[in-house]
Amino acid sequence: MNSVSRLQEAEQALFQIFSGIDATVKQNLQRVFHDDLGRETLDRVFAEVVGAEAAAVRVQFVSGTHAIACALFGILRPGDEMLAVAGSPYDTLEEVIGLRGQGQGSLIEFGISYRELPLTREGSVDWQALSSAISAKTRLVLIQRSCGYSWRSSLSISEIKKIVTIVKHQNPNTICFVDNCYGEFVEDCEPTAVGADLMAGSLIKNPGGTIAPAGGYVAGRADLVEMATCRLTAPGIGSSGGATFDLNRLLFQGLFLAPGFVGEAMKGNHLTAYVFYKLGYRVNPTPLARRRDVIQAIEFGCPDKLVAFCRAVQKNSPVGSYLDPVPGPMHGYESELVMAGGTFIDGSTSEFSADGPLREPYVAFCQGGTHWTHVSIALEDAIEAVGPAK
Repeated sequence: MNSVSRLQEAEQALFQIFSGIDATVKQNLQRVFHDDLGRETLDRVFAEVVGAEAAAVRVQFVSGTHAIACALFGILRPGDEMLAVAGSPYDTLEEVIGLRGQGQGSLIEFGISYRELPLTREGSVDWQALSSAISAKTRLVLIQRSCGYSWRSSLSISEIKKIVTIVKHQNPNTICFVDNCYGEFVEDCEPTAVGADLMAGSLIKNPGGTIAPAGGYVAGRADLVEMATCRLTAPGIGSSGGATFDLNRLLFQGLFLAPGFVGEAMKGNHLTAYVFYKLGYRVNPTPLARRRDVIQAIEFGCPDKLVAFCRAVQKNSPVGSYLDPVPGPMHGYESELVMAGGTFIDGSTSEFSADGPLREPYVAFCQGGTHWTHVSIALEDAIEAVGPAK
């Protein structure tokens, strides 16, 4: 069976799933429709869309990691404890916390302690351990929605709600903070709509709709949003500062486009999972599993296949298709990375991209996609480049 036939088979098998995704897209489009109110202020619109008391959407956030760091440094004080409840955090947060690197002004260097709950053997939240994990000094609980570079299921909104309920039962004052990167508009509501106190993410991921050129957001309780923006700007300025550089139209339009593009990315993930599962590779999530974010992982087991896959994605990118991805170091990451990112917005993972750390078991993480048919075209070359699992 050639690659075109494999993809045709996958498309037919996934027809019902794609129809379900389209239904979710329709629901999410209804969430972002606004008339005059929506044109008054982007912050108010964003807060209403995600079910939060307040939001700050700023191009001055250079990445999702920056938005998360502003939230953590804005809220936490010396002597506080931060508890990660879904295993190890994403690689780029390790230096923010102080798990890697020294002399950069990490949370640990400012006297903030850190603890994490390991995942269970099956890769899920340890609910039993969480039920008694909150101590008197646990100021903030970090809930990472996406799997990041780990082989676990990303968290569903219902699981995030359950975490918040368990934490608040032990201490109502403990802040539940969600790293929401890659998860926006995948389900029909966001973490702040089910009890999370604060969340943060990037505009060059889902909510920017592939056209926001930069930026990030924080959303949640008004006092916490203000504390986070005081780290972005300065105490006394907070959310009242931050020029938009005539980008409001792109940010509003990107927010409008986001649900549709997220739906296309989810279809692309299903398609990728289906064809590589059929080729004998481990995939996470599995082909027919309901999506919780826009990341699809494929375990190749060797560096050559990981690099070959990324080269096929780059070859079929709209920008820089002639470039050859080469593994190398990247700021914020412990391992060397190979990255395919031929995107119109530099670093945009709401557009189709793939990357993976050069470490066992050599997993490629695919993200985004403006339309699933583009993903299908790239997969034709990827299938030929990688071949079946041995």
